[in-house]
Amino acid sequence: MSKDRIRRPSLLSKVVSADQAASLIHDGMTVGMSGFTRAGEAKAVPLALAARNAAHPIKITLLTGASLGNNIDKLLTEAGVLARRLPFQSDATLRNAINQGDVLFIDQHLSETVEFLRSHQMKPVDVAIIEAVAITEDGGIVPTTSVGNSASFALSAKQIIVELNSSHAAELEGLHDIYIPGKRPLRDSIPVVASNSRIGTHAIPVNPDNIAAIVLTDKFDSPASLAAPDSETIAIAAHLTDFLSNEVKQGRLSNSLNPLQAGIGNIANSVLYGLVHSPFEQLTMYSEVLQDSTVALLDSGKLVFASGASMTLSQPVADAFFPHIAKYKDRLVLRPQEISNHPEIIRRLGIIAINTALECDIYGNVNSTHVNGTHMMNGIGGSGDFARNAYMAIFVAKSTAKDGAISTVVPMVTHCDHNEHDVDILVTEHGLADLRALAPRERAKIVINNCVDPAYRDQALDYHNRALARGGQTPHVLEEAFSWHQQRAKTGSMRLS
Repeated sequence: MSKDRIRRPSLLSKVVSADQAASLIHDGMTVGMSGFTRAGEAKAVPLALAARNAAHPIKITLLTGASLGNNIDKLLTEAGVLARRLPFQSDATLRNAINQGDVLFIDQHLSETVEFLRSHQMKPVDVAIIEAVAITEDGGIVPTTSVGNSASFALSAKQIIVELNSSHAAELEGLHDIYIPGKRPLRDSIPVVASNSRIGTHAIPVNPDNIAAIVLTDKFDSPASLAAPDSETIAIAAHLTDFLSNEVKQGRLSNSLNPLQAGIGNIANSVLYGLVHSPFEQLTMYSEVLQDSTVALLDSGKLVFASGASMTLSQPVADAFFPHIAKYKDRLVLRPQEISNHPEIIRRLGIIAINTALECDIYGNVNSTHVNGTHMMNGIGGSGDFARNAYMAIFVAKSTAKDGAISTVVPMVTHCDHNEHDVDILVTEHGLADLRALAPRERAKIVINNCVDPAYRDQALDYHNRALARGGQTPHVLEEAFSWHQQRAKTGSMRLS
């Protein structure tokens, strides 16, 4: 396996155990690690680091592309390794540590992390740990199922640890497009002019002398936990399909739409599944995460090309997809996340962005990150990169949560990640609110009438009518703006008596 996957002979002597590689990481270091939405993360070395921390305690700052699989964040947290974490996570144990203040979390737009590193606005990466499918003859690192921030971590780190993972098919080589922008302010434009543009290299072009260790592994990615579409997500998809069909009828979009982006998770994935049976043809994607729905759209013939930063699939879909990756490779590309999420490209391509809201308010402001305004859920991820710059920024959510005890549409969001200026469309299972070119007072009426669950609609109308009496461009009854959240804390339900 080594000679097949390590094609530069001088690097064969760098093969060591995971524990030996972990010993290169010292207290206070900043570690950049591959991994984006549970795909392509380094696996053996971080787990060895967690195991050895009892005898050799250290604290590190850990940077990744996004969330990690294989319980890595959980085990690193429990072992006490993490002092600081960025830019995104989705692990319950780490989330609790963040909300208790035991781990400091920096919630960043996913396009920005390496820009901060490149401009020295953050501490540099000391060690990069990158999962690879191969190392080329000139020492280039071929990523696995994600690119994320791996390229910039590897290119900027003082030392690189490569995890060579034999569980990934060698045919993944050639799937990636590694392009690193120049330094500002003299940076050239990024020449992506279509979803299928290839502008870089197949491997991360590192100095092979910086590769300090190579660890052989065979553990695959954690499968995505994606639920099948239910009646609510099917309804959301139907509302969105009807809306986009009307946009085509009005001449604002062609029948192939514009390139699509969809956030991670059940709702956005289910909405894209709805396009399999839609009237649209020759679709393209320019997104971050390619999920089960991407494979379904490719198999249906509806989708002709998909660009992303990672592939995160459920176990059944992964089992059917990866053994046949060769037949998909000419219709897929994986890029660094600063390219998949770059504002210049998103604006140029006219992306239709579909992301999930934790809660939204009657004026179209969206909270993606904080429960009750204080407790971090996962992070903003790339939704802000896309919403601010998209041709059309769509946010989807079920109208209620916790068996109806929570309304996801509230008078005022408790934390605002995407303000009303960046939100064009809101969709729940009850309907769609087209907020384009509407004043706040107009927005409130259409959101309440179209998106709020019937159990909360009179309550929302009552609040808005009383707010109108107070006046203002964006009317509120400030002393009651969070009364629904307060009611939930007192009684277990947002329903007011």
